[in-house]
Amino acid sequence: MARKKKHTKVDEPTKNRLLDALERFNASTDEVYTFEAGLSSFERAFVHEQCRRWSMKSKSKGKGEHRCISVSKIRKNNTDAPSLSSLTFSEGTKEVLGDLFVRYPPGDEVEDLELSGKSSDKNESAQRKRDNTFRKPLMNKEEIAKKVESLASKLKNNANLRTIFEDKSKLPIMSYKDVITSTVESHQVILISGETGCGKTTQVPQFILDHMWGKGEACKIVCTQPRRISATSVAERVSQERGENVGEDIGYKIRLESKAGRHSSIVFCTNGILLRMLVSRGADRSKADASNKETEHNLADITHIIVDEIHERDRYADLMLAIIRDMLSSHRHLHLILMSATVDAERFSKYFGGCPIIRVPGFTYPVKSFYLEDVLSILKSAERNHIDNTVVGLQTEEPDLTEEDKLTLDEAINLAWSNDEFDRLLELLSTEGTHKVFNYQHSLTGLTPLMVFAGKGRTAYVCMLLSFAADCHLQAKDGTTALELAERENQQEIAEILKEHIENSLSNSMKEQLLLDKYLQYFNPENIDVVLIEQLLKKICNDSKDGAILVFLPGWDDINKTRERLLMNPHFRDSSRFLIIALHSMVPSFEQKKVFKRPPHGCRKIVLSTNMAETAITIDDVVYVIDTGRMKEKNYDPYSNVSTLQSSWVSKANAKQREGRAGRCQPGICYHLYSRLREASLPNFQEPEIKRMPIEELCLQVKLLDPECKIEEFLHKTLDPPRAETIRNAVSVLQDIGALSLDEKLTDLGEKLGTLPVHPLTSRMLFFAILMNCLDPALTLACASDYKDPFALPMLPDERTRAAAAKFELASLYGGLSDQLAVIAAFDCWKAAKERGEERGFCSRYFVSSSTMHMLSGMRGQLQKELSRHGFIPEDVSRCSLNARNPGILRAVLVAGLYPMVGRLLPPLKNGKRTFVETASGGKVQLHVHSINTKLYKANPGERPLIVYDEVTRGDGGMNIRNCTVVAPLPLLFAFIRNCCCSSR
Repeated sequence: MARKKKHTKVDEPTKNRLLDALERFNASTDEVYTFEAGLSSFERAFVHEQCRRWSMKSKSKGKGEHRCISVSKIRKNNTDAPSLSSLTFSEGTKEVLGDLFVRYPPGDEVEDLELSGKSSDKNESAQRKRDNTFRKPLMNKEEIAKKVESLASKLKNNANLRTIFEDKSKLPIMSYKDVITSTVESHQVILISGETGCGKTTQVPQFILDHMWGKGEACKIVCTQPRRISATSVAERVSQERGENVGEDIGYKIRLESKAGRHSSIVFCTNGILLRMLVSRGADRSKADASNKETEHNLADITHIIVDEIHERDRYADLMLAIIRDMLSSHRHLHLILMSATVDAERFSKYFGGCPIIRVPGFTYPVKSFYLEDVLSILKSAERNHIDNTVVGLQTEEPDLTEEDKLTLDEAINLAWSNDEFDRLLELLSTEGTHKVFNYQHSLTGLTPLMVFAGKGRTAYVCMLLSFAADCHLQAKDGTTALELAERENQQEIAEILKEHIENSLSNSMKEQLLLDKYLQYFNPENIDVVLIEQLLKKICNDSKDGAILVFLPGWDDINKTRERLLMNPHFRDSSRFLIIALHSMVPSFEQKKVFKRPPHGCRKIVLSTNMAETAITIDDVVYVIDTGRMKEKNYDPYSNVSTLQSSWVSKANAKQREGRAGRCQPGICYHLYSRLREASLPNFQEPEIKRMPIEELCLQVKLLDPECKIEEFLHKTLDPPRAETIRNAVSVLQDIGALSLDEKLTDLGEKLGTLPVHPLTSRMLFFAILMNCLDPALTLACASDYKDPFALPMLPDERTRAAAAKFELASLYGGLSDQLAVIAAFDCWKAAKERGEERGFCSRYFVSSSTMHMLSGMRGQLQKELSRHGFIPEDVSRCSLNARNPGILRAVLVAGLYPMVGRLLPPLKNGKRTFVETASGGKVQLHVHSINTKLYKANPGERPLIVYDEVTRGDGGMNIRNCTVVAPLPLLFAFIRNCCCSSR
């Protein structure tokens, strides 16, 4: 890959300092921040560049040494924004609209009345089907005893199960079983802080289940996970350990997918699933119907809630913990078990009134860490094998010295220094030779073995200790070093040896720094260097025979680029020698499960993963980890009302978790592709999701829980409350779509929007689709927005051209000019091709992902069941899609789902390469190059059509809109746009 030389005049420490100042300003409520005078022109240029990425304004002022730079936030300003347009209608259209509004005067209640009328043919509560997933199993003592006997019999007769049992008996958590069960019995809330690999996720639910069954009591244990793959994979693992299929005693429930029922004693689910169950209790309190009883039964039936990975600070988990904390006093039967890595455990304990903490050590082998300067030296070095020497030193982790060991060493050092009796010290160094012994300092004098031999003129022993990497920089209690002792005692030969050793060490450090500086001149460390990764992978594979390699990358684009780079290399192209697997949240579950399987002998597994492999899952054959230090992080700027998905630096806690992945099965190595200086500047923890993401969904859940509360007041109960501006923006969106009234009261529509397991805007689109008899395509779009776009992005230019043409062709089936309608058409055509047995050919021709389509098909079915269960659609669902192929109605449904995300396409710039959208707030945002509508002006020059879009995101290339649909003015009226005016042209 060709690299452009980057003539940077800003060193890494200065960049870190400037970025830290910008990040602190962005997180504050301040409007303006001025950097100190005296920044160089290059440093000011760097600040200007970062401000453009962050959508801030920046301006330099002053002259000479007094020139400084000020930055300010760009606030959205809806009140002063220009009107998008004056909508024009024909005389006939105006006549029809006038008659419509006379007969049906618009008001805040219109949509609510129409929606409730749609399902009023049957009593809603009678229509609603009960979800028993969180109900306690109906088992008496005899049936429980049979379950226990059955498990014992399986263990006795099944050799594979016995092997699994023997393996898990070695987990550190196993020796804490009685402590955990007794503490759960005696406390309503406990916290288990366990190192990665200790076994807490799989074993604690089983400890509780076996304990309850041992007492002859049925139980319902709900275990939450922050990610879908965690919930499903852990459920499958626990089922396997108990010799059964998932969905029996052990089940899972994730958004739009479930393998669990009332019979399941342990249910793994995502945080969002349990949150929705908890808030439904509040929404139903005012209703004297069956739903209230159902939810109260659910709460009464749940005996234990286990919230795992609380340190990840998932936004649903933070709100859920606040709700559960309030509930505990009125549900004394309920036990809460919090589980976390060893990160910030005391803070969570304090949040729950100082609940007891059980600390469990991990089971990991020692891991050697290299940083970018080390990696560059390794790749440049002529040394044939860098791994053997590293791993030899990691084979056994050095135990701490006992008090007896220290007394023995003190005595040996005294004898050598005072009496010139060296035999005892030499014996200890040869028999107990570890770094802790070589560098042991006398408890009173601080003398080390190296200092003793240096001061006594024992040249051979000094050379021996230096070869064992004894530290020559240590100081005795009086501040002297081994070199100073040698000089003081006139041991000139040893003094020269020590000087040369120190100079060589400094020389090596300087060489590493020069290599690093040269590399950073050519490459921006915030980008992913796939060439460096390829070279490092090749070096690892050449220097070692086996061991899986885990590469942490920020996102899908970087995973794909790295994978393609490796597959172009003949060394890695051989599938019999290398198994290259991508691990990403958007990869279907059955594809993700391949990472857990060990490859055949002679084949090395290389996993390209996002940060989901940090704690969510365990790949137990990983020996080598390559950590790019980057991750894709979603953020929300409440001042500009823009969401971002940008690559950012990980925290120290993230880096530690990544490092720990290398020591699962044997001593491992972690290669951090960032410098030691960068590592020192990383934040300690990642910012909680609730403080950096839009929270419309959470705000609606709060109102469902307690319709009378003030949202901002309730959210201040969370561990780290969101910013006030973020809450105000979310409330404003919910008011715009009719979920909340202007005085923040929950409307009937808002209550309905909160019942479905999708974003409120998506729920609104589905309800509008039901009213318009256009449900089927809306289901597709709802699931695609929750999962992912089914269109593949090819790597080769000619294939990208063909893929764009294929997408355009599909969109034209519904009138064209729409990225969203292209998705709907793709699903419909895929379904038809599948029925004809032509699925593979269709996916290849139209660059569509078959696995994504299968996932969307399953999700659609689950979402339709949810609509039916809540009584929003009748038993005969076919009549809800009579207008499914009407392009005009489809666009109206899209408007209902995407409003208030409305804009107007602007003419492209002079070079014609970029197309911009003017948003309703008056801002200008670039249309993403992959949107169908980027080429619209070539076909229709001079037009400025209205569009609706899904969201504005700020990525590494600036702000953009990825998916949009061209719409006529009329559907906007049905979305309650207030600022349109009719012209009597």
